[in-house]
Amino acid sequence: MIQEYNNILVPVDGSYGAELAFQKSVAVAKRNDAHLHIVHVIDTRAFQEISSFDTSIVTDISDKAKSNLDKYTQEAKDAGVKNVDYSIEYGSPKTIIAKDLTKELNIDLIMIGATGLNAVERLLIGSVTEYVTRNATCDVLVVRTNLKNQLIDSKKIKNKNH
Repeated sequence: MIQEYNNILVPVDGSYGAELAFQKSVAVAKRNDAHLHIVHVIDTRAFQEISSFDTSIVTDISDKAKSNLDKYTQEAKDAGVKNVDYSIEYGSPKTIIAKDLTKELNIDLIMIGATGLNAVERLLIGSVTEYVTRNATCDVLVVRTNLKNQLIDSKKIKNKNH
């Protein structure tokens, strides 16, 4: 029996790894005639440290995320994905991706980019990808290669993220 996925979640954050995960999620959603949900999670905990918190910062980030998500949605539709939508969420990316949205949207596959963090960074701040793979209640596919199944160059990831 071939596994078919009905509801696919792909988190995007502007990184090279997330871009590759998005590209592969489009192909999988199309093959499975699945619903594709694209999510960008704005980690509001990062703003708690700013003493003179300005709400325009969150507004600017939200506007940029919406613009990117509109482009991703159109790209998926142009590729033949019939059922695609997106959301912008606020809070902890780890729990929103692994638990909240999975349950809320009845997700059966999360496709997420491999982390660009080194061992020390993962130890100090943790990896969203690592957390999701250990705590999600559905299948998780960690994307490490491009559409030609070529391994991602970790230097390329770092350069795209900075």
